[in-house]
Amino acid sequence: MSAHPTPYAEHAPAERRRRTWLRMFFTGLVLWLATVVVTFATGNPNLIPTLVLLGSFLVPVTFVAWAFERRDTGEITAALVFSTFVAGGVLGVLGASVLESYLLRPSPLLFVGVGLIEEGAKLLALALLTRRLAEKSVRDGMILGAAVGFGFAAFESAGYAFTALFTERGLSLIEVVQTEILRSLLAPVGHGLWTAILGGVLFSASDRRHFAITFRLLVAYLAVSLLHALWDSMHTIAVFLTLLLTGGLHRTASGLVLVRPTAGQATLLLAIEWSGLAVVSAIGVAWLVLEWHLAKRRPPASERQPRGWRVPVARG
Repeated sequence: MSAHPTPYAEHAPAERRRRTWLRMFFTGLVLWLATVVVTFATGNPNLIPTLVLLGSFLVPVTFVAWAFERRDTGEITAALVFSTFVAGGVLGVLGASVLESYLLRPSPLLFVGVGLIEEGAKLLALALLTRRLAEKSVRDGMILGAAVGFGFAAFESAGYAFTALFTERGLSLIEVVQTEILRSLLAPVGHGLWTAILGGVLFSASDRRHFAITFRLLVAYLAVSLLHALWDSMHTIAVFLTLLLTGGLHRTASGLVLVRPTAGQATLLLAIEWSGLAVVSAIGVAWLVLEWHLAKRRPPASERQPRGWRVPVARG
């Protein structure tokens, strides 16, 4: 046997670690599908919390595990990521709920207010939970921001799934499953994405010890809140554009009246809405990828030189 490990042996453990998130996803998916089947087959209401929690947390937890494998420094531990996911998500949901109930009223700018409040609540939760980090980097800020955002998304999705259970026709497991599938598909380009962007900007200070409370952070916060508002209001925007393009509104003596939508209008509505969501998602993903690649990756601690050391240069 050779005394030197083969390249495969050197890289196999790392490759196995990098596939941890994939194993987590498929294990959770199998468990969720089994819970769906058994709940429908038995009608056991005691399984509903399991169904709601598994479906709401599967995708957010998977993405946080995927992001954790790409951390930049040793400061980012599994315990820290877990605490930002749970505590950050809960703090964000609670803070946003309180502020929205007291500050928001029905208006054309309702979704703008929602975006500003929810992104602000998540940003403050992230800053509170990571304020004692000795070393901060842009990429680590993105990972921890994603943890807070996905935690927010998971708890929010659980609430939506639970609410979907109650319908005019009684309890509806179908509505719960449909809600969880839809929100799981959209989760990667929602709260986790937006807070990851803000986390990277917050952690972009040149000294790596403090938060970057700068004008750039304010601009990023406003821009992310606008993307959030556009995302939430896309259905309303799509309805308006559909009616504008097809003449669905008719003017009468009493004002504008909405006529019954046709099949063509319904198809156009869906096309506009999903196209709009795709555009908002593409902008957010492109922004995140750009920030990630612009951030210089910090070398591992074992490869760094202690401060004050200098590398001797050979002179010819």
